[in-house]
Amino acid sequence: MFKKILIANRGEIACRVIKSARKMGIRTVAVYSDADRNALHVRLADEAVHIGPAPANQSYIVIDRIMEAVRTSGAEAVHPGYGFLSENMNFAAALEKEGVVFIGPPSGAIEAMGDKITSKKIAAEAGVSTVPGYMGLISDAEEAVTISQQVGYPVMIKASAGGGGKGMRIAWNDDEAREGFQSSKNEAASSFGDDRIFIEKFVTQPRHIEIQVLADQHGNYTYLFERECSIQRRNQKVIEEAPSPFLDDATRKAMGEQAVALARAVGYTNAGTVEFIVDGNRNFYFLEMNTRLQVEHPVTELITGVDLVEQMIRVAAGEKLPFTQEDLKIKGWAMESRLYAEDPYRNFLPSIGRLTRYRPPVEGTTATGGIVRNDTGVFEGGEISMYYDPMIAKLCTWGATREAAIEEMRLALDTFEVEGIGHNLPFCSAVMEHPRFVSGNITTAFIEEEYPEGFQGVTPSDSMLLRVAAAAAAMNRVAEIRRTRISGRMDNHERKVGDDWVVSLQGRNLPLTVRADRSGATVSFEGGDTLRVESDWAPGQPLARLLVEGEPLVLKVARITGGYRLRLRGADLKVHIRTPRQSVLAALMPEKLPPDTSKLLLCPMPGLIVKLAVAEGEEVFEGQALCTVEAMKMENILRAERRSIVKKINASVGGSLAVDDVIMEFE
Repeated sequence: MFKKILIANRGEIACRVIKSARKMGIRTVAVYSDADRNALHVRLADEAVHIGPAPANQSYIVIDRIMEAVRTSGAEAVHPGYGFLSENMNFAAALEKEGVVFIGPPSGAIEAMGDKITSKKIAAEAGVSTVPGYMGLISDAEEAVTISQQVGYPVMIKASAGGGGKGMRIAWNDDEAREGFQSSKNEAASSFGDDRIFIEKFVTQPRHIEIQVLADQHGNYTYLFERECSIQRRNQKVIEEAPSPFLDDATRKAMGEQAVALARAVGYTNAGTVEFIVDGNRNFYFLEMNTRLQVEHPVTELITGVDLVEQMIRVAAGEKLPFTQEDLKIKGWAMESRLYAEDPYRNFLPSIGRLTRYRPPVEGTTATGGIVRNDTGVFEGGEISMYYDPMIAKLCTWGATREAAIEEMRLALDTFEVEGIGHNLPFCSAVMEHPRFVSGNITTAFIEEEYPEGFQGVTPSDSMLLRVAAAAAAMNRVAEIRRTRISGRMDNHERKVGDDWVVSLQGRNLPLTVRADRSGATVSFEGGDTLRVESDWAPGQPLARLLVEGEPLVLKVARITGGYRLRLRGADLKVHIRTPRQSVLAALMPEKLPPDTSKLLLCPMPGLIVKLAVAEGEEVFEGQALCTVEAMKMENILRAERRSIVKKINASVGGSLAVDDVIMEFE
């Protein structure tokens, strides 16, 4: 077995590899850029080597810099993680030439399967059903338009070396094909150092289901069942689960055997994933093979009990797999929510900054017999950089059934505290509550169909609003009682806390009475409902764990004037608790109107201006591209909302902007 391995990656996956290596007694070497000097993976590793400036194309994807780190550290093997150089044949070949083991497939298999164009040709020759498309290289945008017309809209424009949603666009017409080709090409060059593009038919209403394969160097091949990855936004997975709620045993077996057959055809060893799209009749079509560890590998580990990272290391060291296909069974159900540094209330645009608070839920077995796991690469006080992928953590839960796994995820998301940046925790919570997701009736169009206007938060049900109102009233009484006990009061001025209050939330005023005792409070609403609230919450605590009528309720709490900001299950509520007299007076207060920004183009995220598509004095029309902002390796095109004339441009190409900086003004 290896004595020392180097992890050619950063963030969450680098930390994940370090954990398994440490368990196996293997020393680890981290690599880091200027931006990652104080990163968690650097702290966890036994040693670390600096490899260059912050941009990935000057550090993490520069083969020579990684090879120099290998030589400096004396590492015997390299784990590439995912992204960066994980599917780069030249990197695997360079390690082989140096006599260093690549913890992944042979370079020939990477060449055959890691390139999406080549892999589709091989799959077709092997009799694997593939999606119609054009597998040749495409030289320019006009050729992309011609090919798109031949394949038939809609089409998917994809980077040949892509992954993680980078370098991918859906085009529904010639203009989108032309525009999408150039953006995909730019993103591919920036993220992977390979700007080759191909085009395939975009199959509407599909499910994205993938098979995990694992093979050793002794001819033993297995598949570790499937992962359902249909909850995607901009072709990037958000929620994954294992197994799929859609597959039956026959389809699962057929997909697994086909994935193994494809792996055998290219002499594949180590861990890999074969991705399929599956239609409503359970017909499945090969999409691509990812010749690396997948981001969502934890859900497979939770339902099989197999540590995939450990097995990757053991296979690379020449060991045989310790199990056969017959030994592998599906146990329970697992969910994964990807926590991203992106603001769901701003159309999921990237958010960077410092994590002023980062408190994940407690990992391990829960009180209800489930499991909570959090794979992360950040820490409280750390910074989220604009240079890399926006992933903060992967929150995973396991339960005996799908329903149990979902409920464990709901509670885990409610207890996950993240402050300082925009993040998608509220959106993940909303998905877990969505009836369509709960039913399992999902496709890759789920987010587009269920949130066509973007995510604006969740409106809780009437019963949940009553629970929240009761909790807020009980918490407010605790705070009021504490205020009456402040020392230094004037003599003969004792303040008493009344029982009658009005809780205002979601445009509703709920008169109620709070009667407290030593173990909690009984809240009686004017309409007749009575709820019992028990909690040990104290004022100032940002997380409140309560029991309302014996059922757990977890609230993220922040003080606001006259009440609290409470967040739960995707809802963000301003809750005011007033005396009856205060409630009457509050209704008479004028409402402050927001400033008029209709004639301004504001930067929706921190990022760099990479293109200005218009000039001062130019007339623009609704939907016309105005400029392109790059953040976290993704290009975002900002468009005109209405017909107007550009009065002034305040930004320049290459300029760095903050959220809400004015890019241009209109007449």
